[in-house]
Amino acid sequence: MDSAPAAESGAAPITDVEGSAASEQPAAQSDLHRRRRRAVATAFGVVLVTGFIYYVVPQIAGLGQALQRLRSGDVWWLALGILLEALSYLGEIALFRGVFSRPEKRVGWRTGTQITLAGGAATKILATAGAGGIALTVWALRAFGLPAAEVAAGMVCYEIVTYGVYMAALAIGGFGLWFGVFSGSAPVGLTLVPALFGTAVITIVISMLFFDERMERFLLRRASAAHGRLERWLRRAAALPRSLQSGLRAAMAMLRRRDPSLLGAVAGWAFDIGTLWASFRAFGSAPPVAVLVMGYYVGTLANTLPLPGGIGGVEGGMIGSFLAFGVNGSLAVLAVLAYRTISYWLPTIPGVIAYVRLRRRVSALGVDPVR
Repeated sequence: MDSAPAAESGAAPITDVEGSAASEQPAAQSDLHRRRRRAVATAFGVVLVTGFIYYVVPQIAGLGQALQRLRSGDVWWLALGILLEALSYLGEIALFRGVFSRPEKRVGWRTGTQITLAGGAATKILATAGAGGIALTVWALRAFGLPAAEVAAGMVCYEIVTYGVYMAALAIGGFGLWFGVFSGSAPVGLTLVPALFGTAVITIVISMLFFDERMERFLLRRASAAHGRLERWLRRAAALPRSLQSGLRAAMAMLRRRDPSLLGAVAGWAFDIGTLWASFRAFGSAPPVAVLVMGYYVGTLANTLPLPGGIGGVEGGMIGSFLAFGVNGSLAVLAVLAYRTISYWLPTIPGVIAYVRLRRRVSALGVDPVR
């Protein structure tokens, strides 16, 4: 009886369709906005790379002859670079195992190696600040049965430890060059500015130990007064302070128990910079250590560009940084291209193989992820 009028008039089906269309419209608009943002970001990255090629490359005397010299690099130095890059990955694997292992269930070297290599390949292929690698790592850990909350906390801890070393190096190297503690030229944009940036990031993250609730309430209040995309962004951001605090506490717990795997973060960065140093030595002399470190870190900031693995962006950023530090242009081009060949291309094939094996392990019934 109650449903008869609706059935006779046919109003209900029409209302449902309209309601469905209305609910789908915001989702479609949101997807359109995401595509537009991605297109704008990609265009921005292309413009930067094009600008580098147009304005910087012509300033490098004898570029053509320099590129021809790539084959004439000292094989032994390049071989050392490959070894140092392997040690860099070993450091990352050690840190990964330390963060995600538990007394009752340790992550084995095979699992840690496969996830780290596969995550590295995903970062290179799908990158934007490492989002591809993070997504693959989360997928693998969840597939192996780790609870979502544990994976989330571990990922934040891993990123805090890894990029804590990054920001500390920016601060130490930048201030050291600017105040003359380290040898080398000190252009303000490549020393003082990055040092202040690294210091600010470290300060903000550490402050979440004390002000996480205040920051969360502040962001939620702002979200309540906002609308549209800004509201959604602020609500997502409101979860960040507590996540940072959780990751910080996990990292501090590792530090208190003197977990040796923390050295993996330092080793990961140091040996990768060592690969760049060996690449310089393969074609000539290397710049001072502080200049090498700052040129490396400032250049790798281009990984945030929406380019696969930062291709073009990282090379341009590093070469431009070394030019600003007064390094010979031809030498900088040769060293950076050799370094990127070793650090980018050589680990990609093992990374793809590791991903395939991960897929097989995940699909296999009864797999033990700690073996």
